[in-house]
Amino acid sequence: MKGKYTRLTEPMVRENGALRQATWDEALDRAAGGLSRIVETHGPWSFGMFSCSKSTNEVNYLAQKFTRGVIGSNNIDSCNRT
Repeated sequence: MKGKYTRLTEPMVRENGALRQATWDEALDRAAGGLSRIVETHGPWSFGMFSCSKSTNEVNYLAQKFTRGVIGSNNIDSCNRT
């Protein structure tokens, strides 16, 4: 299906129900704000991270450090059981 889809090259944010282009700083601020609101409202155990076993050790390490150190949750899993 080559040519049917257009690849996004800029971050998009939702405003008044519609998507619009945004800067990377705005998009990252909104993502961080959303995570903060969830943790403040529902606690750190409301957050979970799933990391892929096919990722590098460094990526998996970073995922667990973020989940445990920044969010405060031990809810992290991967498909390493095979």
